[in-house]
Amino acid sequence: MDGTVRSSIKIGARVLVVQKQDQRTGKLTEGTVQRILTNSANHPRGIKVMLEGGIVGRVQEICE
Repeated sequence: MDGTVRSSIKIGARVLVVQKQDQRTGKLTEGTVQRILTNSANHPRGIKVMLEGGIVGRVQEICE
């Protein structure tokens, strides 16, 4: 699923995010959404979330 639409991301969902320092390489980190940080309904580079454990990144993919 697409990580650019805020309504498709729920707290507790498993997601793949790209962290700021990994944007050039595209390395993805998997985790569980703790907080949704982006307020707008959508964002072209992905909705920014905080994962459990404090990792912050933009959602690239939502795991089923």
